[in-house]
Amino acid sequence: MNKLKTPEHGVSLSAAFRVWLRISLLSFGGPAGQIAVMHRILIEEKRWVSEDRFLHALNYCMLLPGPEAQQLATYIGWLMHRTLGGLIAGILFVIPGAIVILGLSILYAGYYEVKFVEALFFGIKSAVLAVVVEAVLRIGRRALKNVAMYIIAGGAFFSIFFLTIPFPLVVLAAAVIGLAGNKLSPSNFRNNPDRNSNIENPRASALVDSGLETGSFNHIKPSVISSIRVLTIWLTIWLGPLIILVFTLGPTNIFLQEGLFFSKMAVVTFGGAYAVLAYVAQQAVENYGWLAPGEMLDGLGMAETTPGPLIMVVQFVGFMGAYRNPGMLDPLAAGVLGALLTTWVTFAPCFLWIFLGAPFIESLRGNKALAAALSAITAAVVGVILNLVIWFSLHVIFGEVDEKTIGVIHLYIPVWNTIEWAALFISAGALVATLKYNIGMIPTLLVSGAVGIVYFFSVNIT
Repeated sequence: MNKLKTPEHGVSLSAAFRVWLRISLLSFGGPAGQIAVMHRILIEEKRWVSEDRFLHALNYCMLLPGPEAQQLATYIGWLMHRTLGGLIAGILFVIPGAIVILGLSILYAGYYEVKFVEALFFGIKSAVLAVVVEAVLRIGRRALKNVAMYIIAGGAFFSIFFLTIPFPLVVLAAAVIGLAGNKLSPSNFRNNPDRNSNIENPRASALVDSGLETGSFNHIKPSVISSIRVLTIWLTIWLGPLIILVFTLGPTNIFLQEGLFFSKMAVVTFGGAYAVLAYVAQQAVENYGWLAPGEMLDGLGMAETTPGPLIMVVQFVGFMGAYRNPGMLDPLAAGVLGALLTTWVTFAPCFLWIFLGAPFIESLRGNKALAAALSAITAAVVGVILNLVIWFSLHVIFGEVDEKTIGVIHLYIPVWNTIEWAALFISAGALVATLKYNIGMIPTLLVSGAVGIVYFFSVNIT
């Protein structure tokens, strides 16, 4: 059977490729912005997947180490077009940012200053706030069906934003609350869509859901043999290059050091990039000597203003580490190899988690206890995204944000005299354009980017 033929849901692989490419080019603003872009395009615009299935996949990705937005794209790509679809969605999500950051890393190593990046992305980063806020409102309206869900969302936000409780613990607590709620108050914790929802009305169902519900897609059914095959293939893809490096360059070469270090980071990055960046920066500066103090912030600035996951900042670290420790290679060639290897070991595990676990997650969609747990997790995710929105907003609109701890309460305190009025103006304009006038995302980002460039060159570079 030809697996490349158009699936029963009617979305061809070439059509999906174009949409995933578009999403990858618009994936600014960290996980909140990236999830918002996918939500708007896949659900609101294309109606490929239902809200319920989107959130079901998102809940699973939130539990995994690594960039949840990239994993969500991989999951939905796999759901639609099997392994090839997952590879296309996941790889495209990474490539634009990887290319841009590699180019900026080369410029950084040679010229140090990359100020034109600020001009290019100043307005776009401000406009992304509108996309993110819209996502919180849309997802919140659908996920927060009752007081219990609002309480969970509020508790999740407070726990992360003010108490800095690790993200996995928040999600675990939400799951436990959901399981308990399934016994104590099932009506509040089970997803009971209304009569007009996608789930209840087959004619209004999303395209992929309609196709999958016919039972004709065997790839969503878990099997031991398939799991063993996936595990073997992806462990080889992930760790195979490191084994080759051991036998060709020896156990002390810079590439093996970077590969092992960032492989370890790939399995502990729960809660997003910011959860581990402080540790990465400390090790890169103090232990390995790959970066000078403060350079991690420069790399983070690149990742924040380019499309793709924020964890792409590790590519900058990998480039600089190999560039400064090239061994027998040309520094530039060593830097490029270091960047590519770092990207490889960072994202290869993401495909392993999805291709191995997604069939089991899909098979549990009808489980009532799991549905209750995931409903609570979904509510918690709204609080998590709200936390990201506020964090991102503070760092876009203010040049400096101080942090202060009072007892167990952690506070972000903006320095008001560093407010970026232009960023605030662009963000407000983008919000009005999207929420009030329903102007599309691409025109909003393009206009905001143009305004940002004009402002930056007319005011900041004078």
